[in-house]
Order: sequence, then structure tokens, then C-alpha cells
Amino acid sequence: MKYKLKYTRFNEYSILIEWPSIIDENILENILKFKNFIVINSVKLKLDIINTYNSILVVYDNDIEDAYSEKLRLHSLYLNLGTQRSIKSNIWEIPVCYDNEFAMDLESLSVAKSLSKSEIIQRHSQQIYTVYFLGFLPGFLYLGGLHDSLHCDRKSRPKLDVKKGAIGIGGNQTGIYPQDSPGGWHIIGSSPINFFNPMNENPCFVKAGDKIKFQQVSKEKYVEILRQVESHNYKPKCI
Repeated sequence: MKYKLKYTRFNEYSILIEWPSIIDENILENILKFKNFIVINSVKLKLDIINTYNSILVVYDNDIEDAYSEKLRLHSLYLNLGTQRSIKSNIWEIPVCYDNEFAMDLESLSVAKSLSKSEIIQRHSQQIYTVYFLGFLPGFLYLGGLHDSLHCDRKSRPKLDVKKGAIGIGGNQTGIYPQDSPGGWHIIGSSPINFFNPMNENPCFVKAGDKIKFQQVSKEKYVEILRQVESHNYKPKCI
């Protein structure tokens, strides 16, 4: 399927390509295929390509001398995208502890949504989420697929010290904070694993297009996994 794309010179080094402004897995697949196709057909250029829900930003190593010609080249590539094979994706099982110690907002969310804590946990952990892109913080996963009943507005006053590993809900998304940071999402649990390590060849083991399945674990299991992570003996589970 082809979409009507918008090509805009973003600055002297980059061009922004935009799809229809909706969150959709078909658009994500089209974006990732085109992203890969640009790389394959731009071997003589040094560039970086960053995707979001409905756009990619093509960033060049040097100034774009003729933006019009480059936009035409990108448009021509898209028209010739053809039936590229689907991008290989993984399903990652992510351990999460929903214990009260890690779920500072679970009680208030339970009241706001008229759902028990166990119902929220069950609905949150039963879904298989799609990774649309990484951003905000290195290793922060933007996930689509949150159960409709768990959609909620972000906090009016963000918390300044959300802990690394915190699992949050904001709007129609859920996500995992890969490091200590401010944040305005409702925290309902925590994962003990690392999502970003700059010392690794691939700093984040998850990529856009992958799937995430949360696996509820006890506090004892959480502590056990955390010790494995700290001793570098933990390997994320691909299912």
C-alpha cells in the first residue's frame, strides 16, 4: 500500500517525510520498509534516519545543496518501494512487578478508572504491544496497544524523580522509563532490566517494529532478576 507523503526540508542537513497523522501498524510497517530502502539505496551518503509514529527524518552528514532534487529522489525511491519483505521483528518478554512499592499511582488510577488494582494489572499485562519508536530518553519505548479502558490523561503536575524501570501510563500509551528522570505518566509497576547501555554495540536491544509482552513477577522474582542484571548475567527473553 502506498500513502500520500509530504516531503519538507527540515533544516540545512535534513528532510522530513510525513505519513497520515494516525497511529497505525500498517503505517509503521510502511515507514520501516521505506527507512530500510533509503539506507540500501543511499550507500554513498552518510545519513541517519529517525522515525516516529508517522514520519521519518533523514539527516545527512553534509549540507543539502539541492533540497528539491533530493526530495524528488526520495519520492522516486518511495514509488519504487515495491513489495519489500516485512521487517523482521522480535517479541520480548519484559518482567514487571506491580507491587505497591513500585506502583505509586496504581491506587489513584484504580479509583479514577473504577477498576480494581488486579483488573488494571491483568489488562495491562495481557496485551502485546508494538514498539513504534524510541525517544524522549535513550531507550524509552513508545508502545501502542494499551487496552482502551486504561487510557488516561497525563498528570497535570509531572513528578521530578521517576525511577529507572518505572512502568507508566499516559494518554493511550504505556512505556518504561530507562533511567531516573522527571515524568508525567501514572506509574503502575517497575521492570528490573536495563533498556539502554551505551557500552553495547546496540545500546537498546529493542527496535522499532518489535513487540513487547509484559510478564507479571513477584517482588522476590524482581529482586532475583535485578541481581542478575547487576552482575551482567541477565539476558532479555525473546519469545
